[in-house]
Amino acid sequence: MPLPSKDDLQLLTQVGFLAAGRGDVAAALRIFEALALLRPDRSFAYVGLATALLNAGRAGDAVQRLDTVHLPRGPELDMLEAFKGLALQFAERRGESTYVLRQIVGRARQADASPGALLAAGLLGEALSAASPPEPALVN
Repeated sequence: MPLPSKDDLQLLTQVGFLAAGRGDVAAALRIFEALALLRPDRSFAYVGLATALLNAGRAGDAVQRLDTVHLPRGPELDMLEAFKGLALQFAERRGESTYVLRQIVGRARQADASPGALLAAGLLGEALSAASPPEPALVN
């Protein structure tokens, strides 16, 4: 059986976010866990997992889930860590959140700003310029 196409992955991601937005955390988690198995090297499935948990008021669980993910340094890690910083804010762990977000922003000042770095800067209330505006889609 062939792997899902890019379009299929985007559709599944959208369905997962719809489920998360409607409060169907169980369905959203199943979808995003499956997507994480299909694309473990990308942040979008983990961002979806965190979003579903945050929407359910489970910020601590979102932080724990994001802590278990290991991505190489780069734009995917920036996005993952930006959402971890957001989850830490919702978990009322502001000092840890600020530390995580500042790490991302610090790396971005040494290179082109990724969408995750722009998000981190925004969460800190700072401006960060990018070579080009971030793409709205989470799936590639």
